[in-house]
Amino acid sequence: MQHVRGKLKSEFNQCLRLTVEYDGGKYSGWAEQRNARTVMGELRTALEQVLGGKVELVGAGRTDAGVHARGQVAHVKYSAAKPAVEAFVLTQVNQKLPAEISIRKLHKAPLAFHARHDASEREYVYQIATRKTAFEKRYVWWIKEPLNVAAMQAAAALIVGRHDFKCFQAQDPGRPNESSIVVVSRAEIEVLEDRLLFRIAASHFVWRMVRRLTGVLVKLGLGEITQADFEKLLEGKEDPRLDVAAWTAPSSGLFFEKVRYS
Repeated sequence: MQHVRGKLKSEFNQCLRLTVEYDGGKYSGWAEQRNARTVMGELRTALEQVLGGKVELVGAGRTDAGVHARGQVAHVKYSAAKPAVEAFVLTQVNQKLPAEISIRKLHKAPLAFHARHDASEREYVYQIATRKTAFEKRYVWWIKEPLNVAAMQAAAALIVGRHDFKCFQAQDPGRPNESSIVVVSRAEIEVLEDRLLFRIAASHFVWRMVRRLTGVLVKLGLGEITQADFEKLLEGKEDPRLDVAAWTAPSSGLFFEKVRYS
């Protein structure tokens, strides 16, 4: 049997589903790491204090250092003679969490529920600012030069469908054999006053895919590459002229927006 920090999974008899939001600027990502402050680590500590013992905690997806979330979903499984009062757990855990992390919703879920395996789609939003902002610098990527938004929107529409994203994939040490094939159900750029929102949804994403797509779309918008260049990358054809890794958008503008379950 598999263990969770010394406790057998079979011993857990209660499950809660959480919707979590966080400002990732001060954290080394979602997933727990040794000698690093992570969102999951802070959440586990608070949950174990309130629920009174070890828990199984799993998120629907991972976010890198500096990436934020509005709708991360997680499950927590624990042992108790009867279910905890949901409103009490929500209030108590939020009081113990740092200011940058908050549980938006907390509900009882079936013991079989799995936040990651049961998810059918994940959605990210990248925020690009087209002017200097005094208040939201930590949550956008400010592009000072004019952008050809129409060209970016046309390229974003091409992302929908099944593609080999190996040109946009960073090597993930935790998943060295991960396939670079992804089916994207939605990809669009919305203009919202002085902001561009690149919204993308898929069943899963390869490491740094969204930030690298954003960086290449910006290069296209600046006129530094062509749509033909973008299409070549989308077909998985590498080109030494196109340094996608160097164009990776900063983590500050990326938000894990929502998770959908069938």
